[in-house]
Amino acid sequence: MGLDIYSTHYLLAAFKQLTPPTTFLRDRYFPTNAATDIFTTEDVLVEYKDGNKKVAPFVSPRKGGITFHRDGSYMVRYTPPFVAPRRTLTIDELKVRGFGEALLSELTPQQRESVMMLQDIEELGDMITRREEVMAAEILTTNKCIMKHYADDLTTVVDEKEIKFFDEGTNPASYTPTVKWDAASGVKIIDDIHAMIKMLTKKGLPASDLLVASDVANIILNDAAIQKLLDNRRYELGSVAPMELPSGATRICILNVYGRNINVISYEETYENESGADTAYIPAGTVVLTAPAAGRTMYGAITQLEQVDGAFHTYAGSRIPKYLSDAVTNTRSLTLSSAPLLIPNRRNSWIVSKVTS
Repeated sequence: MGLDIYSTHYLLAAFKQLTPPTTFLRDRYFPTNAATDIFTTEDVLVEYKDGNKKVAPFVSPRKGGITFHRDGSYMVRYTPPFVAPRRTLTIDELKVRGFGEALLSELTPQQRESVMMLQDIEELGDMITRREEVMAAEILTTNKCIMKHYADDLTTVVDEKEIKFFDEGTNPASYTPTVKWDAASGVKIIDDIHAMIKMLTKKGLPASDLLVASDVANIILNDAAIQKLLDNRRYELGSVAPMELPSGATRICILNVYGRNINVISYEETYENESGADTAYIPAGTVVLTAPAAGRTMYGAITQLEQVDGAFHTYAGSRIPKYLSDAVTNTRSLTLSSAPLLIPNRRNSWIVSKVTS
């Protein structure tokens, strides 16, 4: 029996050979552990346990010890959203020269199909990756994720779901500065950052990165108090050493906030939203205080009907391809499916603030 290059298992192997695109927010703050974060079920289970900072007391030798009860935990079941970009290919497209192909190409339509299929897998995978980056940005800045489900086009929303990581009426992981950072006077950026740090550290959570929008980065660098703190000998606007960051992210400085070093990272990367508008991942005037690996990305299983045997199959993975062909219309389609869910490791693992008016 010959090798079926269009089977899901073969396409999965081909997809794994591709170099995944780098996404700063997802990779730095929501990494995936393949052993624990990829599920074989459509739902994923998340268990939370609130931390504490209790100190062991001194005990009289005659007492023997003091009993402390274990802190309780709670488990939440989530159904990850379904993401499935698809691309079709017709026989007419196979007859013409493809993108990047030589002007006098000798590729046959069958050979061209294999090339275009790999290109489609890579481009569809990039689309899903950008969706995960959008989810990461939304969760960091709102502590929730609103998922709009579309039908056959991007104009009709058939369902809208929301995943919140807090029970209160408003986001408790937010901070309002005493004075907006773009005000003419009275601005206290260091004090505001220190207050945000304490909101995390009092719960035993780490604080090391301050993510800022590009306009906020300019405000910080032009603040007289911060310039004095950095000192001219360290005021190197053109250097991001020793940290290497992917495209779109720049560490503009390290601030010593009352003894705690905070990486101030400007993230200017954008994406094209459903309306076709260029949109910043971090909204203007917004800052987020957190730490690397404050959350993680989990994936639910994908169940799909395979054309090869007409049976349902369930796959565990971050990207699941599906190939369909229609001999009547001489078309084929390739769908890349994923069920990602980005979650915090601990409740309120980041603090967001709107610092401009």
